[in-house]
Amino acid sequence: MQAAFVTALEAWPRSGVPKNPAAWIMVTARNHALDRVRREGKRALKESVATDLSVAHPSWEEIEDDRLSLIFTCCHPALSTRAQVALTLRLLGGLTVPEIARAFLTPEATMAQVLVRAKRKIRGAGIPYRVPDPEILPERLQAVLAVLYLIFNEGYYGTGADTLVRQDLCHEAIRMGRTLVELMPTEPDALGLLALMLLHDSRRATRLGPDGELVQLEDQDRSLWNWSQIAEGTAMLERGLGREPQPGPYLLQAAIAAVHAQAASAEQTDWHRIAMLYGRLMALSPSPVIELNRAVAVAMAGGAAAGLAIVEAIDAGEALTGYHLLPAVKGHLLKRLERWPEAVVAFRRALALPMNAVERRHLERQLAECDDRVAEATGRTAILR
Repeated sequence: MQAAFVTALEAWPRSGVPKNPAAWIMVTARNHALDRVRREGKRALKESVATDLSVAHPSWEEIEDDRLSLIFTCCHPALSTRAQVALTLRLLGGLTVPEIARAFLTPEATMAQVLVRAKRKIRGAGIPYRVPDPEILPERLQAVLAVLYLIFNEGYYGTGADTLVRQDLCHEAIRMGRTLVELMPTEPDALGLLALMLLHDSRRATRLGPDGELVQLEDQDRSLWNWSQIAEGTAMLERGLGREPQPGPYLLQAAIAAVHAQAASAEQTDWHRIAMLYGRLMALSPSPVIELNRAVAVAMAGGAAAGLAIVEAIDAGEALTGYHLLPAVKGHLLKRLERWPEAVVAFRRALALPMNAVERRHLERQLAECDDRVAEATGRTAILR
């Protein structure tokens, strides 16, 4: 219980007091107690393990993380990767069906059916919920990485929450990511994902202002970034790149995050390199969301008009219908080009879609500013006439 109070003193000033503080304390205390029981129970086993890590890495039995072992169990190859990820997010990640649907950019009813079918297949095929043998862990790795990635994303950007950041999910994803690297210390994708999460999470304290409103990346106080996390994330990235001459999606995304972290100011950010890395990521793992991110980088490196052309091409393809960030980005680029009426249309379109409450308020302020500019222009025209 004392350890739980210490954790609360560290966490609550940053994340806010939870809705049910007593329950939070009890759950945290229980987790501390379970961790201690596991440590005491496995001490004798650990003392007998060879200390030369170049010969012997920790075995699965030595990894003290029941949740991660259950995630591996849920990610059974008999299920599609999509079903593996969705089911694990629901059962172990604590995400709701609407949150999972938003993560997949899928209608809620469709995602509910995916979950129902996955559970039915597990029952029908008699798939056991048990820890897989070490030799078959690699075949489930990509699904496990996808689960941790989406849990972290929901924590870093709480789509269905009143606050932008859900620290509990970020912390849990990073904790399990560290355990995964301990289990598979030479796996580049695991190193890349942990690096990515650490580098993004290092900015958590600066993403909201004192009033709880969104602070965009270029306006964040970089002196308040968590530089120990940046150092750890950069080290993980370098380890991963050293083992993989052709980096995968997680290493590339971590490399992008590292460019941001290493810039002394927003003005010194190497947007040309970021755009190049997004181009490599797009070639490796094509996605309209990645292309939208590339559009932002191109706009920052080569001008808003160049980025807007990419956004309009994505919009024409209708691949991101219902994704609020597409019209939101379009509105921001139109605003930079001072195309106020078109920006108003884009921001209104974005605000008609589901999003986090914090970002909604941010976009409402952007819309109001553009509306004012349109009114000013209309007034001037009337006077001239």
